Amino acid sequence: MSPISCHVLVLAAGFGRRMRGTGDKLLQTVEGAPLLRTLALRALASGRPVTITLPPGEDGAARRAALAGLEVTRVPVPDAAEGMAASIRAGVAALPASAAAVMIVPADMPELTEDDLRRIADAAEKPSDPPRVLRAIAADGTPGHPVAFPRAAFPALAELSGDHGARPVLSAWSENCETIALPGRHAILDLDTPEAWAAWHAHHAD
Repeated sequence: MSPISCHVLVLAAGFGRRMRGTGDKLLQTVEGAPLLRTLALRALASGRPVTITLPPGEDGAARRAALAGLEVTRVPVPDAAEGMAASIRAGVAALPASAAAVMIVPADMPELTEDDLRRIADAAEKPSDPPRVLRAIAADGTPGHPVAFPRAAFPALAELSGDHGARPVLSAWSENCETIALPGRHAILDLDTPEAWAAWHAHHAD
């Protein structure tokens, strides 16, 4: 691992209300395992430390079970109902002082690959003056995820609130933001509804 360490922060504390009670989207089968486990394995294969935010208590039991045996840091988010900002705050607070950057990855993106994550982490670990944010974009240029933030942005990430994710921080860093194009729709395909999952499974037989 590079001495300049980029940590992967997987956001998996949301409640997935758009699934309308039909099941947990993060437990949908992808490559023969729950999506959350598959994404965690891909993140680990990138060679970086992995932190995963999770709902507390019984709400997160099935997701914790999906991660059994994996060397990831599990961070409960008691105020997860607030939205994505709560997960980002908790995840960033759990990072060690040695973390020079954090790559934020929503957990509901089944097409992000090990190579995608490694490319962004590699770029985030290259020294830059001034520090810069790295944002994945789709092949057509549409902005998406993951997004890697340097340590200089950690204080702002720690003060986020609401359900708008890291948009305020991205806006503040807009002049020092570089993009990395990922294949196809890897950077923008997130699946939030039963219909979206059914359509995806129809084209991706496990």
